[in-house]
Amino acid sequence: MNDRLFSVEGQVVLVSGASRGIGRAIAEGFAQRGARVIITGRELATLEATARAISPGGLARPMVCDVADPAAIERLVAGALAEYGHIDTLVNVAGVNRRMLAERLTEDDYDFVMDINLKGPFLLSVAVGKAMLQRGKGSQINISSLNSDRPLKGVAPYAMSKAAMDHMTRSLAMEWGPRGVRVNAIAPGFVLTDLTRKLWSQPTMQEWGQANTPLVRLGQPEDMVGAAIFLASEASAWMTGQVLFVDGGFSAGLVWPIDFDKQ
Repeated sequence: MNDRLFSVEGQVVLVSGASRGIGRAIAEGFAQRGARVIITGRELATLEATARAISPGGLARPMVCDVADPAAIERLVAGALAEYGHIDTLVNVAGVNRRMLAERLTEDDYDFVMDINLKGPFLLSVAVGKAMLQRGKGSQINISSLNSDRPLKGVAPYAMSKAAMDHMTRSLAMEWGPRGVRVNAIAPGFVLTDLTRKLWSQPTMQEWGQANTPLVRLGQPEDMVGAAIFLASEASAWMTGQVLFVDGGFSAGLVWPIDFDKQ
């Protein structure tokens, strides 16, 4: 890119949950623009295949980390710092969901979602943040959700975790801003990934999603890349503590079941 304002070339970028979906697309977007990308996930073979696919030039480095394991987070950050010396941008993507009514959820269901969606990202943010604070610079980007604004029925722990992530974003931005570290979030709308494709392949779901999205289509993982590059670059140098909704306009308002052409 010729405009250095939006450049991430040469940055060291750590992306959690990067073996597929939104995480993979964001990692590839950074690698295509000359960043050195550390991609993490729970399965080494999958990560290695992803690294080869998204960056044939070797700019993507796979490192195993289960964000539900605090010890694994410490090993990841220590290893990344030992190899690269610093981390310029952290992208917290790793997340899970369990769709069921609250009264059917077990404690294990609750802990599974919260450990991966909230506790893990917080611990990873702090571990990376300590190194960023020592340098006096850095950007962190958390992947939130439409559910942080208005929860869908049947995903209570997921919605709760993402609402808490938004406040985590704001809280860390308040603490770290004076010391040069920015923290923002991206709240995707309904995005087609390997994990959601079965749900959105149902005609009723497609019709509902398109009817309620002003841009009249579901999102693709690649739709998140532009916002991530922006938040990691100098173009957003005076932004922190913000949640950007990248949702095709879904959060702009409600759609009435009225045919205005017949009014």
